Amino acid sequence: MDEIITSFLSDLPLLVIFIIIAAGLYILSLGANILVDDAVALSTRLGVSKAMIGATIVSLGTTTPEAAVSVMSALSGNPGLALGNAVGSIICDTGLIMGLAVLIGKVPLERTLMNRQARLQISAGFLLVIACLPFSNLSSVFDEGGRLTQVAGIIFVLLLVGYLWISAVWAKNGTGEFEAHEVKDDRSVFAMLVRLIFALALIIGSSHITIDSVEIAATRIGVPDSIIAATLVAFGTSLPELVTVVTSVRRGHGELAIGNVIGADILNVLFVAGVSAAVTKGGLTAGGHFFTQLFPAMLIMLVVLRIGIQVGKDQLPKATGYVLLACYAVYLIQNVLLLN
Repeated sequence: MDEIITSFLSDLPLLVIFIIIAAGLYILSLGANILVDDAVALSTRLGVSKAMIGATIVSLGTTTPEAAVSVMSALSGNPGLALGNAVGSIICDTGLIMGLAVLIGKVPLERTLMNRQARLQISAGFLLVIACLPFSNLSSVFDEGGRLTQVAGIIFVLLLVGYLWISAVWAKNGTGEFEAHEVKDDRSVFAMLVRLIFALALIIGSSHITIDSVEIAATRIGVPDSIIAATLVAFGTSLPELVTVVTSVRRGHGELAIGNVIGADILNVLFVAGVSAAVTKGGLTAGGHFFTQLFPAMLIMLVVLRIGIQVGKDQLPKATGYVLLACYAVYLIQNVLLLN
């Protein structure tokens, strides 16, 4: 499908491509507004916190396309791309998206829920790195890298089932910190879910078209391939999370934003990387650059966010946003320098 879209866009005049970009951004905004409204309405109707809705239903919706792309990449003989997609998404979600969210608005912390989810998030990150280590020859890890085996992938999928189950239990029992707000909405839960899925489809579809259009326009106006590879390609799969998080924060639903990012990070490990490795006989390749560049960047950003949640009282500190964005900027610069 991506090849068909790219082929169609490549034949269009530059002016038309810019119009498509503008239309794509408008549809992204429209989809994000619908998604946030329905996620908040759903959380109120079910008596579940917005953070929990963000960490489960919304994050599942935004990471499913990444899982599909990664699985297809692994099955078509590109296992390194599948793992890189998962790790790159965690870096972008945590560094860029969460960093921006903290700076443009308030991100309230539901203490009990956030501590639980953040522990799972950072544990998943470290588990991924440990699972990829070549324990039989650790001295070669920075040169030859390692591998996420098929067995490890199956274990990750089982952990995914456990994560979804415990999330359902937490949602049912509540955390004691959720305060329901009166929202006049007579629709059924099913109708809310249908509209929420429609909004996710709008966001994901328009994200693909917008990123492809921007990439073609950037190439036409002479932007170096190294810059495109280090920014647009890595950024593209995280665009649904970005518009959802920014819209949530701007509309005063910061809990939904942080829940979405933390949930997406956990799912990128257990769902995206896990399923991709589980369906691939040889597992997923983690080259030396994963251990010298990608894994360190991922863990640093996860630790920074965890510290921010720990020291924040009732909301994530602004300083956390600055540090996360600085880390992401360093990561981008490093990418560009390595590609050149």
